[in-house]
Amino acid sequence: MEERVRVLVADDQDLVRSGFKLILMSYDGIDVVGEARDGHEAVELASRLHPDVVLMDIRMPRMNGIEATRAIRDDAALENVHVLILTTFDLDEYVYDALAAGASGFLLKDAEPDEIASAVRVVAQGDALIEPSITRRLIETFVAARPASQPLRPVYALLPTASARSSPWLREVSRMTK
Repeated sequence: MEERVRVLVADDQDLVRSGFKLILMSYDGIDVVGEARDGHEAVELASRLHPDVVLMDIRMPRMNGIEATRAIRDDAALENVHVLILTTFDLDEYVYDALAAGASGFLLKDAEPDEIASAVRVVAQGDALIEPSITRRLIETFVAARPASQPLRPVYALLPTASARSSPWLREVSRMTK
């Protein structure tokens, strides 16, 4: 039997929040346990309800979704609460800030209902998920920022101790990978 996923939906627009609630509750195994109108309320409800996932908008009054994500991730009592950012804004700055704040996922609001439900389940399991178009840009940025490739070093040279480097087995593996 599949474990149920408990979700808190945080969005400042009533219609959007209600829509996500209806969408998510139409899927087996997903329960919406709370709704928040802003980041401050999302943090309070996460502390009280301990959902598996907070589906979090970014642009909200009082406390934005990135600040709320950081507050949730910084609270040791909420270590099992995962944040999935769901926003209209496809801005790299938001992606970087959300991931740096501890978000486990980032989707755009034009995602299909099945994608949103799937992302909620992925994030609830402790895995990460990022919108494919955003993932491509993140990879391009990462590759561009990485220093030029250096020749591969032998495996034993990567190990921290002299005894590990002197292992005949590791020297053989290293020789075979040249």
